[in-house]
Amino acid sequence: MLNFDLHIPTRIMFGKDTLKGIGAQLKPYAKKVLLHYGGSNIKKSGLYDAVTASLKESGVDFVELGGVVPNPRLTKVCEGIELCKRENVEMILTVGGGSVIDSSKAIAAGVFCDGDVWDLFGMLKPVTAALPVATILTIPAAGSESSGACVISNEEKHLKKMCGSTLLRPVLSIINPELFYTLPKNQIANGVADMMSHIFERYFTNTLNTDLTDRLCEATLNTIIKNAPIVYENPKNYDAWCQIGFCGTVAHNDLLGLGREQDWGCHIIEHELSAQFDVAHGAGLAVLTPAWMRYSYKRSICSSSSLSMSWASKAATANLTRLCWRASHASANFSASWGCQLRSQNSVSRRASWS
Repeated sequence: MLNFDLHIPTRIMFGKDTLKGIGAQLKPYAKKVLLHYGGSNIKKSGLYDAVTASLKESGVDFVELGGVVPNPRLTKVCEGIELCKRENVEMILTVGGGSVIDSSKAIAAGVFCDGDVWDLFGMLKPVTAALPVATILTIPAAGSESSGACVISNEEKHLKKMCGSTLLRPVLSIINPELFYTLPKNQIANGVADMMSHIFERYFTNTLNTDLTDRLCEATLNTIIKNAPIVYENPKNYDAWCQIGFCGTVAHNDLLGLGREQDWGCHIIEHELSAQFDVAHGAGLAVLTPAWMRYSYKRSICSSSSLSMSWASKAATANLTRLCWRASHASANFSASWGCQLRSQNSVSRRASWS
């Protein structure tokens, strides 16, 4: 087991009615916030009205910036930075999933960046300061609600790069599983693929004597395997969404990777894919992950065989190689009933089934 230094400052408020009083929760941090979100769904659902009413009731002023899209764009980040500086914003309140949260983190760091904010990505320049970020999660997937990383797409250069710092961890995240009820099925599938990949990237390791985090990875994965089909077929199952929502956070808040070498090769490959073709991140991972597992299992034979036991309900076999291959095929088949949609920039789509 390797040495580690863990600091997770994010306060998580989880469950029903946690959205109430969001304005009062933010008031100690800021007199004025940027309300950052994606499309029009938050207004159609009434979530926008609930959030803005709470802000007004608590005397927290706000400006807003919508329009974030999947694979969030550098141009939107630059627009947000300019707005925050002009309006003297002191905090960013994010309403959305991983794309909107990542955009918020980039804006938060960019406000204090001398020069081009893109220099923060690819680790060309360190993050030295950031506005505090709070989130209201509407899509469980990326785990960005408590992670210290964000990924942004530079549409001009067709690049997708990551920026990471403890300063980017949100100070507060609201996770109410009731907000997940209206998610379309392709977003559920893509989200599950993303959180599973976050586990795999940590689980397959060359580090020995990582018993506790091995078991934590397996428990999180087994919980996803059990509950993902439930929410896919019954999207208003609150209890199952609680499990999926919690798994998404745990899968990427660094807990599962403590004391162990990590890979992240699959994510890096997918970033290139989505940078070129604007593929949904989870859909790209769903296609790449099984192939990556077949490539990497020989380097992590113990982890691979243990993973296969999770998929196979601990079915006995004497052949470790066969067991590891079973794990990769089981991962590929897990969501054969729902599939993941790949869409390129020229709107030519093709089906990437997990079968």
